[in-house]
Amino acid sequence: MNFFKQEKNLKQTKVLIVDDSALMRELLQALLSRDPGIHVVGTAADPFQARQMIKQLLPDVITLDIEMPKMDGLSFLEKIMTLRPMPVVMVSSLTQAGAEATITALELGAVDFFPKPKLGMQKGIEKRADELISKVKSAAGARVKALQKKASVLDKSNLPPPVSFSTTEKIIAIGASTGGVEALREIICRLPANSPAVLVTQHMPEKFTQTFAERLNKVSAVSVSEARQDERVLPGHVYIAPGNKHLKLKRSGANYICQLSDTPPVSGHRPSVDVLFSSTRDAAGKNAVGVILTGMGKDGASGLLELRQAGAKTFGQDESSSVVYGMPKAAFEMGAVEQQLPLHLIAEAILNACGSEQDRHIRV
Repeated sequence: MNFFKQEKNLKQTKVLIVDDSALMRELLQALLSRDPGIHVVGTAADPFQARQMIKQLLPDVITLDIEMPKMDGLSFLEKIMTLRPMPVVMVSSLTQAGAEATITALELGAVDFFPKPKLGMQKGIEKRADELISKVKSAAGARVKALQKKASVLDKSNLPPPVSFSTTEKIIAIGASTGGVEALREIICRLPANSPAVLVTQHMPEKFTQTFAERLNKVSAVSVSEARQDERVLPGHVYIAPGNKHLKLKRSGANYICQLSDTPPVSGHRPSVDVLFSSTRDAAGKNAVGVILTGMGKDGASGLLELRQAGAKTFGQDESSSVVYGMPKAAFEMGAVEQQLPLHLIAEAILNACGSEQDRHIRV
């Protein structure tokens, strides 16, 4: 029995590195090979070489650069996710252009991304070797699906009909991590223009969250933006936690406002889902709806439990529709999730929970 258990533990994640920089290929291979659970089966300098190596080596995960000769990483990713869907971790620069391309990659089906530092490349990446290893190993267990064509512009005919709300008191708080870009898009694009206010914490670095909010705003009936300090929280709006800042919901007289904080990471993250959920419990209590989506780790589980214990409705994404069933699983096993649902049913459940009470008054 122990022999078989030991054999199982020896299974390694096979990784193919695709990057046009010889230095980057060498660096990524050296860092990933530090972990005994990872086997770098090969490196490729361009997508054409990578295509042949995928067929021969059958990797579990690909790390993919965005800017490459012959074929850029986004075009290659689209071909992978259309013809042979598999876990891909993008390796991109921490720039505005890199943020745009990375969000596009996540929309195309990339599981996660690892941002390259602009300066001090080798030292910068070595300092974050554990993060890279964790993302690659997590990606190996991710559920990937064939790419489906998505609407690039808002089609109002596909939006749900407006729901009548008798109160602006309801607050929706959503937390997500790995796989969250597409999950959040699915939910937010289903919200009507008169939806209760939504606060979102998605694990994402600076620059990326603003780009993410802008892209969501273009395809949603609600107004989506990166949250600002002391900004009033209003119905019909979605507020995304800025990268490297905690987002909290606070009371200011009769109103709700956003509060941003650069206090230390919580549950290993800044922004932290636990911080958002705990503050929502304090500010809104039973008038809140908490939702935890796909993601690695357990950030948000204890905060969601606090919300549920305060009388809020709580939902979790189910295993079958999660790219990584980590955060929802931790919350579910802790008893924080009142109802676990597939992704395509969560928006409707949120709206039903918000429209269920008819005895409140509109606050202006």
